[in-house]
Amino acid sequence: MKAVKLIARYISVAAVLAVVLLPMYWVVISSFKTVPELTSPTPTFWPRTFTLEHYVRLFEQVPFFTYFLNSVYVALASTAITLVLASLAAYSVYRCKYRGRELLFRTFISIYIFPRVLLIIPLYVTFTKLGIIDTLLALVIVNVTVVAPFSIWMLRAFFTGVPLDLEDAAMVDGASRLQVLVRIFLPLSAPGLAALALNSFLMSWTEYLFAVAFIISDRYKTLPVGIAHFLQQYFIDWGLLMSSSVIIAIPPILLFALAGRWFITGLTAGAIK
Repeated sequence: MKAVKLIARYISVAAVLAVVLLPMYWVVISSFKTVPELTSPTPTFWPRTFTLEHYVRLFEQVPFFTYFLNSVYVALASTAITLVLASLAAYSVYRCKYRGRELLFRTFISIYIFPRVLLIIPLYVTFTKLGIIDTLLALVIVNVTVVAPFSIWMLRAFFTGVPLDLEDAAMVDGASRLQVLVRIFLPLSAPGLAALALNSFLMSWTEYLFAVAFIISDRYKTLPVGIAHFLQQYFIDWGLLMSSSVIIAIPPILLFALAGRWFITGLTAGAIK
């Protein structure tokens, strides 16, 4: 009976891995296939002839490097601003006592669960009046708006876990609220901050809905919007689509390889505390 359960577990794990990994494998090997092999009605699970022509065309025929730099700028700026604002807001809501802070916390959560598609028109009108429509600044602002509420909620587990006596002792020694936050709370919340940074970067890196609505100029397009042009009504450039998908996936994979354990620790702590 134990052997049957063990085999069932292996089969279920293998099935999940197949669902997750097979599409990734297909994208990678397809990026190295020739055009006739890519468009052939008979699929091949290994390239007959390896070629780098799609990667070469990606940087020669398309402003892919510009899209890449725009995405890096938007993701890094959104992550940095989210970490600063979420840390300040979380410390205020969870550690400072004043009337209405519970209402503020509930407001943050309400913003996070609000359907994002309903924000497009109000934000578009607002950004147009501010003169920042069709700029990367607009994407940074909207990414911070979307990610910050969840980040504040995640920091709750870490900030409420810091002993009150430690905070009081620092303030008795003359530390200000900001110094207490920077020197005590942030170092003790390092796993949570790492998880927030990774989550914010991934959300900003793959954001498409607001980017396609707010960005018009080709020079400000990010990667998700840029590669969408490879999908035309009557033609799909499978070579460029596959090669660009591989390059887009590399930064998140590297980041998760470096900080993945902190991401899991942060999410776990936020779930159980």
